[in-house]
Amino acid sequence: MGHHLGSKSSIIPLIDRLNKNPIGLVDSEKLRQILALLFSEEEAFIASVFPLEEATGDELARKTGIAEATLLPILDNMAEKGLVMDLLYGDTTYYLLMPGLIGFFELTFMKHRTDLPLPELAQLMTEYLFESATQGQAKEFFGSKTSLTRSLVYDEVIPVNSEVTNYENARKIIATAGYGAVGMCYCRHKKEHLGKSCTKHAPVEGSCISLGTAARFMVRRGFAEQKSTEELLAVLDQARALKLTHITDNVRHKPSFICNCCSCCCELMTGVQAGFNDGVAKTPFLAVVDGEKCNGCGLCLAACNVKAITLTVAPDSSAFIDVSPCLGCGACVPACARGALSMVERAKRPMPPEKRKDMFVEILREKGRLTPFLVSGAKKKVGRLLKRKKS
Repeated sequence: MGHHLGSKSSIIPLIDRLNKNPIGLVDSEKLRQILALLFSEEEAFIASVFPLEEATGDELARKTGIAEATLLPILDNMAEKGLVMDLLYGDTTYYLLMPGLIGFFELTFMKHRTDLPLPELAQLMTEYLFESATQGQAKEFFGSKTSLTRSLVYDEVIPVNSEVTNYENARKIIATAGYGAVGMCYCRHKKEHLGKSCTKHAPVEGSCISLGTAARFMVRRGFAEQKSTEELLAVLDQARALKLTHITDNVRHKPSFICNCCSCCCELMTGVQAGFNDGVAKTPFLAVVDGEKCNGCGLCLAACNVKAITLTVAPDSSAFIDVSPCLGCGACVPACARGALSMVERAKRPMPPEKRKDMFVEILREKGRLTPFLVSGAKKKVGRLLKRKKS
């Protein structure tokens, strides 16, 4: 496997293909180094000609010009690495190229690997995502009006006169998923390879929940371990005890994951802290402070995972909540022993897109990248899925 910039002729076509996704990868020297580590020359070429929708081995053989008998073991290895997702429908396997974010960047650090230089990748990915020279990638991920992810509220802090729908309730999402699994936290595992650890002492293992079809793939390929509904709910309880923020897909229909995020490791939380206040869609609630009860102890500051809380200095020290970045997750409320924090409903209730395809179409439209080709690809994918369900 070549690991040097420019050693792979398929890297540029691969970047071009990845940038047809709603969340692309802004080209840079570091990105090319990352892709050269993750993809062999052959894998990069195969990925570069992947269609936007799922494809069978036979279809990919025709597109690549590689005999199916030769191609299938390569696709199997790519699925094992998290570069593609293999989806089983009856006797047929369909393959879907993973995006970079949320996709193979995360999967790279969601199991213990000996086939990759993880410390080198951790450093490269961190520099690529957050160095000033790569702010374009932060804008690519966080800059759309429609967010890729959204926050979920702790149901125990919801005002008594308020209601939440099933898609707003983490427990209900898990209970209705039908299949779930738990795996490693990508962000905290990557931080470990940089010699850092979570300041909230959140676990690396067993903290990231995947659901439905995504979970079945994750379990089959060793990225996660299947868990019962009760075990998944116990993961939520542990996350709430540590005052982590629940993050899921920004869709109402069948979210595919629930991450439990901290302020120090999570790249989504870091993006909000960096000024992308709407980079993660918010819950229908806001945290508020009762100034009569607050004594300015500051415990809520440590609990907030987007640093939306500060302390006033005059005339008396008291917590102040900046409503712009506040996700409405409720992690700060149980941190206050005096009961000075509570949740209230926002003036306008956020409405996530119905399904993932709706979210992707909106993001592409907002970025001016919704071409007829991409629309036809999305429609073709939906038609194939409906056909499979009927069969």
